[in-house]
Amino acid sequence: MSGAQSKIETAMTGRTWALLLALSLLWGCSFPFVKVAVAGVPPMTLVFARVTIAALVLAPVAILARQSLPLNWPMWRAFFAMAFLNNVLPWSLSFWAQQFVPSSLAAILNASTPLCSVVVGHFYLADERLKANRLAGVVVGFVGVAVLIGPNALFGGGGPQLLAELALLAAAVSYAFSGVVGRRFAGFGVTALQSALGQMTAASVLIAPLALVAERPWAVAAPTFGQIEATLGLAVLSTAAAYLLFFRILARAGATNVMLVTLLVPPTAIFVGSVFLGERIEPRALAGLAFIAAGLGLIDGRLLQAARDRRSARRAAENRPAREAD
Repeated sequence: MSGAQSKIETAMTGRTWALLLALSLLWGCSFPFVKVAVAGVPPMTLVFARVTIAALVLAPVAILARQSLPLNWPMWRAFFAMAFLNNVLPWSLSFWAQQFVPSSLAAILNASTPLCSVVVGHFYLADERLKANRLAGVVVGFVGVAVLIGPNALFGGGGPQLLAELALLAAAVSYAFSGVVGRRFAGFGVTALQSALGQMTAASVLIAPLALVAERPWAVAAPTFGQIEATLGLAVLSTAAAYLLFFRILARAGATNVMLVTLLVPPTAIFVGSVFLGERIEPRALAGLAFIAAGLGLIDGRLLQAARDRRSARRAAENRPAREAD
């Protein structure tokens, strides 16, 4: 890693923290938005609405920025791959699952994405091999997932809720594979705005026939005004605006720091779900979140490094008087 990149990766100013908190609010609200919207909009139809509205919002932004979408097939092949793994598949699974579980629980299970990314990266990316701290983080994190789901559901059969929780974990695995595919974008020279718009456009093309054939949305009752509002909030705020904010933070502080949002989204979703939807979070869910957060902390490694640095500084301070006496 170059010195310039290293500087970017550690540059967390107060403004950047404010942007990160704003992003966590936008993404944290996506789970309550989905919980409200999916009560009246079928899951894949909701995915179609989310990506299509987001694309329509991002398109004029790209026009004003004079960033047109590329026309070459290799680039669009990557867009379609990313759209499937990062949008169509995980969002379809997640939206279906949130018909059976609280939005706060969905947010906590979504926080297992970096755990899956570490495992997938070990097998598919040469520079992402598992080290001791990452392996320990994965183990601790998945203990949290097991605690969250609960032994009765794991071994005694959990019905629709267990299937929903497994669908949320499958969505996390899909996100992890999208990270591998996302590495290809560096070689295409596209901007963050072009990547976001290209993915949303490709996702709308992929999900449209699936939603039309499987769910026949014209045959279901019209959604309520509140469900339409939640759909618009999901598409405009938690997708289009969040994508732009995510890439801005990425440019300011680097990939390592922007992933801190993973730790901030579940508390936001829990708070919003509790205040506005009246959801109650079980102690087991909080315990699972604590294990997952600890696992992510081990994977990140900065807390361990800070502890080592403090220990080294303390030893140096203790040895200084002895050297001065000599």
